[in-house]
Amino acid sequence: MKARKLLALGLTAIIGATMMAGCGGGGGSTTSQSSDGSSASGTYAFVAKDVQNPYMQKVYDGFEKACKEIGAEPLYKGPEAATPEKQIEIINQLVAQNVAGIAIATNDADALQPALTEAMDAGIKVISLDSAVNKDSRQTHIQQADPEKIGRGLIQAAYEMVDGNGGIAVLSATAQATNQNLWIEWMKKELEENPEKYANTPLVKVAYGDDDPTKSTSETQALLTDSSIKVIIAPTTVGMLAAGKVLQDKQSDVKLTGLGLPSEMAPFIEDGTCPWMYLWNPVDIGYLSGYTMDALVKGTITGDVGGSFNAGDLGEKKITEAADGGTEVMLGDPFKFDTENIAEWKEVY
Repeated sequence: MKARKLLALGLTAIIGATMMAGCGGGGGSTTSQSSDGSSASGTYAFVAKDVQNPYMQKVYDGFEKACKEIGAEPLYKGPEAATPEKQIEIINQLVAQNVAGIAIATNDADALQPALTEAMDAGIKVISLDSAVNKDSRQTHIQQADPEKIGRGLIQAAYEMVDGNGGIAVLSATAQATNQNLWIEWMKKELEENPEKYANTPLVKVAYGDDDPTKSTSETQALLTDSSIKVIIAPTTVGMLAAGKVLQDKQSDVKLTGLGLPSEMAPFIEDGTCPWMYLWNPVDIGYLSGYTMDALVKGTITGDVGGSFNAGDLGEKKITEAADGGTEVMLGDPFKFDTENIAEWKEVY
């Protein structure tokens, strides 16, 4: 179909105004999906939040695709658990290996700075994606979508799902996840700036499942003990799946929205547990990261505002200023998944 073709080409649909807006080190915890040899462009390493996260694996699929088109050697690394300490160990290993570039989805915005600074001092290009490292720890960041649109849009969705009457809970990833925290800030701003509209839909609690299925499950169960909570926002694919299973198993009337993978969330959309949700194409995030890395390595861009480069199937991309004072490359707007289109999209990713 036309929609699937657009996604395959790396384009995302523009959402309407009502939508306007979703996630080893040493001791044997590192895995690799490719050899660590060199190629014409060198080795480009992708460091995931954790290697078992299906969302991260989809991101790497796109990164690997870009590297193959470019002629670089892709390398997949990540800890077994989403901790910054293990990511630091991996970064140090990659510096010793003298890779050409590191693309990282961080578990902590600031904790990685010494290790990433050492990498950049050694001539290694560093970018972040999905969840940003601080501006001094990178050349640029790959931004999946406008954080304001995501945060405000998720609150607007929750409001609509409960007809403006019922408490809202957020099931986030880790407390240090920069992308999650920024989206939550915009959620709070949407509520604070529209007090009359949201008078009966307060934010009751923000819980953290640490992008761990077991903890996300227990946190969801705990949220359900509060009868004032009528809708859960999970801006993380791991949290979405865990919450969906809990709500479905308990046949709860509490609704769910957030950022989820269509292939995982289709059953919950189809049965009404999650009336609708949003996400971008994670494969495209990885693909854009690969081309951004290559442009940095080859000197096409420096990471400064105003630079532009060709991103393969995604076309021309520009470096813009990020909210934290650094720079970023924007992928595009998120896409809404509901009963009208989930049957098609669950076969895509």
